[in-house]
Amino acid sequence: MLKDWPCDERPREKLLKQGASSLSDAELLAIFLRTGVKGCHVVDLARLLLAKFGSISAIYQASLDEFCQANGLGTAKYAQLQACLEMSKRYLSEQVKHGTALTSSASTRNYLITEMRLETREVFALLLLNNQHQTLAFSRLFYGTLDCAAVYPRIIVEEVLKHNAAAVILCHNHPSGIAEPSIADKQITDKIINVLTMIDVRVLDHCIVADNQCYSFAENGQL
Repeated sequence: MLKDWPCDERPREKLLKQGASSLSDAELLAIFLRTGVKGCHVVDLARLLLAKFGSISAIYQASLDEFCQANGLGTAKYAQLQACLEMSKRYLSEQVKHGTALTSSASTRNYLITEMRLETREVFALLLLNNQHQTLAFSRLFYGTLDCAAVYPRIIVEEVLKHNAAAVILCHNHPSGIAEPSIADKQITDKIINVLTMIDVRVLDHCIVADNQCYSFAENGQL
């Protein structure tokens, strides 16, 4: 029984004492689940679910039917999980919209990861900014296949002018899970920079999201 564990090893007490970052994926999931099932306490149930789905990300991505087929889960838990995901996205989105996130590259990366990590095909997007580098909009512009998306600079210029943006952060995802730029990624980045320079709009960064990773062109000297 979980109540028989030492207090500092119980997920909820551990979180309150050491912070959420100290918890494993199974411990975080156990707090969300709250209770186990007959013959299986909640932490073991969380471990079984992670083994079944493969990761927390995969649990988020599961359909309602897939989710409810797992032992200990149902429609109420599915609704709660999706609500948690949406609250996280809105929290990060509010930080960016209020102009505070762009003072921190980590917060910006977290926002982009939350927006893009669950995409199952490649998506190219723009984070559009004003002169103070506060966010005007986050626009998904191009959708592709599992490993590529056609990107048209003319459409990017139209979106920039539509929002009267002064700067942009380019972003796309790699559903493969590898957050490394390809030769094509570098070429399209250079092309977009050249096009936007002609209308006095700066490209501050190009970020590639792959699962929980986010590669920054700017931080790696690629801009």
